[in-house]
Parts: sequence; structure tokens; C-alpha cells
Amino acid sequence: MKNILVLLGPNLNMVGVREKGVYGTENADSIKAQIEKWADESGFSAEVYQSNHEGDLIDKIHSAYNNYDGVIINAGALTHYSYALRDAIACINVPFVEVHMSNIHAREEFRHTSVIAPVCKGQIAGFGKFSYRLAIEALKDLI
Repeated sequence: MKNILVLLGPNLNMVGVREKGVYGTENADSIKAQIEKWADESGFSAEVYQSNHEGDLIDKIHSAYNNYDGVIINAGALTHYSYALRDAIACINVPFVEVHMSNIHAREEFRHTSVIAPVCKGQIAGFGKFSYRLAIEALKDLI
């Protein structure tokens, strides 16, 4: 069975509480359970890891080397300015799929640019929690 890592960045533990018009009312634990179920149905073992700390996310990315076959990352706001996260992704040879629940291109101008996109295989945005399901489907072809 292939192992995948799903990384969730800052404030994604507050989904269902914050900006319900953008992220919906379903809580983070419920979405995590669905991600794990979708991964299992696709023949993957998935670990979902959330942190509000950039360094913790970088450490987890480094741990993906030789431990995971693919990574799905929703870096939250770090997507738009964290060159350290970008460099961490670039330094390991594991396919990454960037995910956003909201359509970052239809939101504030500062969200339109992703500094991690150039080191990811692709980007999925705007489909709510189903963005994660689409990313799992993408990984089926990448690993």
C-alpha cells in the first residue's frame, strides 16, 4: 500500500469556525476523517498532519523523504510567502499536489500568487473539502 501525507497549514484546524462563507461549516476533524476514507478507498494509507507553525511543517516535509510516496499540501497563508516551505518541498524527490479549499484566484490579490506552485506537480483550488479528494485522485497517476 502506498503511503501519502496530507499537510495542513496555519488556521486549517479552525475550518468550520472561521470564515464559514469561504470554508463552510464542517469542522476540521470531520474533513480529516473523510480524507482518510477517500485515501483508503483509493488504495492509500494516509496521515493527516496539521500545524500552525512553519518550522513544524518543514520538519514534516523533510520526514516525507523515504517515508511517503506522495504529499498533498494545503499550506494556508504560507502558500503566498514562505520560501522556506518552497525550498523544503524542492529538496525531496516526492510528488506534491498543492490544494486550497477556496479558489485563491477569486480572492484577495495577495492570495493569487503561490510561491510553492513551481515545486508542486499541480494545484487544485476552489472545490471545498473535495479539493482533497481530487488531489488523491491526482496522486494515483503520479505515484
